[in-house]
Amino acid sequence: MACLALACHRPIADQGVVLHFVSWKPDQPRVWDEAVRRFEAAYPGTRVARQIGPHSSTALHDLLTQKLKNRELSIDVYFMDVIWAAEFAAAGWAAPLDSWFGRGEQAEFLPGTITSATWSGKVYGVPAFIDAGILYYRKDLLAKHGLAVPATWPELEKAARQIVDAERPATPGIVGFSGQFQQYEGLICNMLELVESNGGRLVDTRANRSVLLEPQALEAVGWVRDHVIGAAAPRSVLTYQEPESLALFLQGQAVFHRNWPYAWQVANDPNESKVAGKVGVTALPHFAAGRSVAALGGWHYGVSSSSLHPDEARDFIRFMTSAEMQKYFALEASLAPTRNALYEDADIRRKNPQFADQAAAFRQAVPRPVTPVYPAVSEALQRFFSQAISVRGSDLSALARVADAEINRYLEWAE
Repeated sequence: MACLALACHRPIADQGVVLHFVSWKPDQPRVWDEAVRRFEAAYPGTRVARQIGPHSSTALHDLLTQKLKNRELSIDVYFMDVIWAAEFAAAGWAAPLDSWFGRGEQAEFLPGTITSATWSGKVYGVPAFIDAGILYYRKDLLAKHGLAVPATWPELEKAARQIVDAERPATPGIVGFSGQFQQYEGLICNMLELVESNGGRLVDTRANRSVLLEPQALEAVGWVRDHVIGAAAPRSVLTYQEPESLALFLQGQAVFHRNWPYAWQVANDPNESKVAGKVGVTALPHFAAGRSVAALGGWHYGVSSSSLHPDEARDFIRFMTSAEMQKYFALEASLAPTRNALYEDADIRRKNPQFADQAAAFRQAVPRPVTPVYPAVSEALQRFFSQAISVRGSDLSALARVADAEINRYLEWAE
């Protein structure tokens, strides 16, 4: 059985290999410089040539697809968003990794990260870091008003209304909830969490058919339209992506806030946040008939199917995803590990106490539809959700019927 631990690394016989690694622009460049230095010290026969792409996931996707489509040799290893694996695999751009990343190794990683890297029975990515939707809340305001952390969406709405009514004289602009409901990829993540926490789904379990017309899905979408937009949240939330929704929370203008784990550090930085030290995190709420669901985000390492250096790519990925290096990234950059056991590591828990509350969300994170036509499916879902929640009294069944038909055409093409 192949081993991912650093102790199992062997020297590379071939000397002077240049391994081309394409990544997004990192928020912590010093941390990444050191990580690459450590790899090159462990493998003196390999030098890593890094191409730093844009910070935007969409822009990086455009850069990578152009290179991979053209079979460029200036790319061996790359960061792959969790929603790209099936697309890249079906196009023949990503090499399958099962020959050295087997089931035993996969079992050490959080389940959702492996599911999102799998297409047609093969694995095309090794999970690097995980993101998952979580609920941020004003623990000071809940304590002040004698309220428990809400477990269900209706409980959140009720608590938000009570706190806003009481606090509005002192804080006129305060609202109950802030999330990401603009028509973009983040809207799908927010709506997936609400739909699946009501027992619904966006597509069936094999991603062969759209199921937006099912009662559980329609009920959840209707609840967002009637109880979130212009109610628990302001109507302006229809224009919010992550930065805008977080800014409202940082200014002390929102009681509850849905975001990714990165927001924890910002929310508790007194230089950035008016609510530093007053913030709690927990798993997202659910409806009475469902369970808490978090949309899976994060990144995999992928290998170009045209790479001339697959062995060196393998060793680079093993090194970077080893327990030792994932611990390094967690301690130095607060990047959430994909290895399940690291959430019990004492050093990581001491440096990142928020991981204790976030671990449940990571373990139950649900991927978006895994299909090679996801970009087209995403656009159709975005249009449906945006129309459904932004228009009061919208005919949800009619909109879902149109969306189902469009998405099913894409999914049938992918079969």
